[in-house]
Amino acid sequence: MNWITNYVRPTINSLFSRREVPENLWKKCSECGTMLFHRELAENLNVCTSCGHHMAITPRARFEALFDNGAFAEVKVPEPIADPLNFRDQKKYTERLKAAQRSTAEKEAMLVAEGEIGKTPIVAAAQDFTFMGGSMGMYVGNAIIAAAERAVELKRPLVLFSAAGGARMQEGILSLMQMPRTTVAVEMLREAGLPYIVVLTHPTTGGVTASYAMLGDVQIAEPNALICFAGPRVIEQTIREKLPEGFQRAEYLLDHGMLDRVTPRTEMRDELIQILRMLLGLEPALKGDLPAPAPVENEVDGKAAKSGA
Repeated sequence: MNWITNYVRPTINSLFSRREVPENLWKKCSECGTMLFHRELAENLNVCTSCGHHMAITPRARFEALFDNGAFAEVKVPEPIADPLNFRDQKKYTERLKAAQRSTAEKEAMLVAEGEIGKTPIVAAAQDFTFMGGSMGMYVGNAIIAAAERAVELKRPLVLFSAAGGARMQEGILSLMQMPRTTVAVEMLREAGLPYIVVLTHPTTGGVTASYAMLGDVQIAEPNALICFAGPRVIEQTIREKLPEGFQRAEYLLDHGMLDRVTPRTEMRDELIQILRMLLGLEPALKGDLPAPAPVENEVDGKAAKSGA
């Protein structure tokens, strides 16, 4: 046995060989091209630290940043029939569902949870665009109804984060039926006198925009989110005219009265706490969850003077 070949050379190669860097340590911003370290990006809620571009974020990660100490309890959603129409295009619908479940590690396109933000109890629902484009099928309809019923039961406001490409074509008319169903769910909140706040994220389109996503008591959007029924390309092809710059983006809709606020994701939690407590008639929340400093009397030149602790 040649010890130089079998031992010395492999040892030297292992010491000086180039180490492979995992590909998932860095992510490139699609807007400005900046390479972002994954931990820094996650701490900034998937918002580019260079240009402020809002990248996609999963409902679970959003809730961990939204709720106090990241603690929340999932609300059970009734499961519909998996493939009511036995739909098949290039693949079976059931195969597409299983692939989406594997890639996202989630059951469906919407997550419903309950917890507290700024010590204000709420029910929240969020769509996952990475799950078949966040499309609205029977499960999403059931999720919104479950969220509304839970909010009414607990007498809590409902906050919904929308992100969808529209109705789910694999469920045909059954997906379109979720538009009136979710509208009725929102009406349940109105009758109970409970606030319903919608946060529209990129993109929110199609039947989702034509139903529950535009029925909030307060409509907030993330910067530069595409919010529309028919997309700008379809409209341009139909009317054969060039659309205005930024057409159907959040800032454009804010200027034209369709939104109440456009708020960056990193400021969304504080914004929601303030609005919710205002709508519920509660005292404003204190930063850092600390009590207000009590005045302390100090003797200055024989006179009592009050100063903050």
